[in-house]
Amino acid sequence: MQLTKSGKTSAPKPRNDNRGDAPQDQTKTNLVEAMLMGLRFYSRLPAGDYGHDKFDFAAMVRPLAFPSLIIGAGPAFVLLLLCVLGVPAYFAAAFAVGLSAIVTGAMAEDAFADAMDGLFGGQTLERKLEIMHDSRHGTYGVLGIVAPFALRVFSLGALATVAPVAAAAIWLGAGVLARSGATWIAQQLPPARADGISANAGSLETKSCYIGIALAVAVSFLLMVPLGGLGRWLLALIFASVALFLWRMLLGKMLGGQTGDTIGAAQLLLEIAILSSFMLGVGQ
Repeated sequence: MQLTKSGKTSAPKPRNDNRGDAPQDQTKTNLVEAMLMGLRFYSRLPAGDYGHDKFDFAAMVRPLAFPSLIIGAGPAFVLLLLCVLGVPAYFAAAFAVGLSAIVTGAMAEDAFADAMDGLFGGQTLERKLEIMHDSRHGTYGVLGIVAPFALRVFSLGALATVAPVAAAAIWLGAGVLARSGATWIAQQLPPARADGISANAGSLETKSCYIGIALAVAVSFLLMVPLGGLGRWLLALIFASVALFLWRMLLGKMLGGQTGDTIGAAQLLLEIAILSSFMLGVGQ
């Protein structure tokens, strides 16, 4: 409150900086804020302080393809650079995948490990969710880190051995598709527990989800088709769709819903499925 010359109090002047005390659903998120949310949420890249005090999951999902491009550009470039410099393709792939984990804070890798521990280490729903919520990793979790890392390295290495430029572009497109495609799990299934990232983010509206996926498909087309071919791109979409549908079925049966870890795991599954589809027939 402010004190006027007459001694009476008056209401404070309204703020016009989009960062007031209004509830989140009353504050419209602009495109820049949505993209910065995506960078902050999915990576460790510096994104400044603008719009830092709000989180709008639905708004973040719509333009997610663009932050995904920024997040994946560095590791993809390093993969290409190392190959051009004569570094063996599989070594370059391992280095680049490791760099990607550093850029993203190993978010998807950690989520996949937690999901594996919870889904296959617990006997009851309550125990599965309890294990998944535990930050420590068991045997299934360790396997859930090693196996996806190896699969991506071997897929990328096989592609880079034949065509380094195509491998870098395909990997960049795969990351864009995988990150946006994984949000479909949040749209299809309710949160499996009342707390956690997924529950706090709220339900994902259908429109936001499919706008984000459609944009990611368009970006992947531009990246993958010129160097990988239309047929391979279509096969990649089929592989990704099947993997995502099967993962949704498994989650529905075992958890009756989804968690943040299962969404992150979906991202890794999609990336592997897409890279595997392009790897088929390499060298023939």
